[in-house]
Amino acid sequence: MKQLDTIPAETVELAATEDPLRAFIAPARQRRGRILFIVESGTDVRLVEGLQEISDLRIVARKIEQGREISRVPSVPVEVAVGPSSRVRFAELVFRMLVNDRHDYDGCLVQGYGMAAVAANAAAKITGKPTLMIVCSAIEEYYRCRLQAKDEGRCYRRAEDYALRMLARLNARAGGSYIVLSQHLESVVRSHGSRSDVRIIPLYGVDTTIFQPTESSRELLRGRLGLPTNGSLILSSSRVAPEKDTRALLRAMHLLREKGRNVWLLCLTGKHQEFLALARKAGIADRVIAVEAVHPTAELPAYYQAADVCVQASRAEGLGFSPLEALACGTPVVATAVGGLRETIIDGATGWTHQPGNAQDLAIKIAEALDDPEEAKRRALNGRSMVCREYERKKVFRELAEYLESALGAGS
Repeated sequence: MKQLDTIPAETVELAATEDPLRAFIAPARQRRGRILFIVESGTDVRLVEGLQEISDLRIVARKIEQGREISRVPSVPVEVAVGPSSRVRFAELVFRMLVNDRHDYDGCLVQGYGMAAVAANAAAKITGKPTLMIVCSAIEEYYRCRLQAKDEGRCYRRAEDYALRMLARLNARAGGSYIVLSQHLESVVRSHGSRSDVRIIPLYGVDTTIFQPTESSRELLRGRLGLPTNGSLILSSSRVAPEKDTRALLRAMHLLREKGRNVWLLCLTGKHQEFLALARKAGIADRVIAVEAVHPTAELPAYYQAADVCVQASRAEGLGFSPLEALACGTPVVATAVGGLRETIIDGATGWTHQPGNAQDLAIKIAEALDDPEEAKRRALNGRSMVCREYERKKVFRELAEYLESALGAGS
């Protein structure tokens, strides 16, 4: 057995030609809810930990070259098998595994609606095991964002776009059910032609006992975190990718500086060096603090609490958890009116919205939030109430547990 550095659990690397998971699948525990989670493009540790709490979880993940199959080390042991990095070979492995080892699991969760989902849905036709697709983002929307970011070196190929749309339609016709994060994503999978059950469960939710307002002053918090205590601090935790529109955010910061505003931009991302390089090109590197992404629950809340505004400048978004976490901490949010963000960041109620790709509009809305702290507080507290009511972590995983019990019971 080979131990992965990123996953402190019993881990097996699988070749595409091996008999799948015979060494990996432990003797069945005497309880219902044995779930296989198929991960094609990496997954968030908070989803993994939540699934482990409500089920007997095993993960089969495609190898991510120069990346992580799980975003961080889970706080609980999780059995993880890592398959080939090739999507085709991984899909072949998934199909054989699900068919050959049908007695070792009660149901399958598969990430997205790509090749691995096609394989899982095809296997379900043979085994009769429930298969649910978890959709956290609209893959084709993210891919088309490359058209608007050609200068960022990410190629857009029409053949690949066509292949993505065909995979989406194949999965829709396969009849598998979906778990989606937002109404927006429900509309996306319906547009593929799905007539199956589509359940909206905003996984992985927000732990509002950790993400919460603090009585400490922002200046004190910034001092503890080693951040500037003068001026206004704008936070972005988005990765560097075409759909996140880092360039618009940096242009907005440049406009704010041109107006003489004393603002700082804090970026927490795994590609912080790339973010700094873009900041240098934008001429505002001296006002940008870009560091490695911090722990999503142990450290991140303090950064939200220290910020004056959280910004999400996405061109496309399935739901957007960063704004929800910020609101839970009582931090005002400025976000684009796209995708799932339109369901949570309501202009005048829970935050400020701006036009996608419009740096000037973004700068104006950031300035409005900074200039009216009482209104910013009101909208942020409205937002926290919404998060506690609709996106609280315990509520979300309770809904998922009930849904999985129903689905697995129907398939047993």
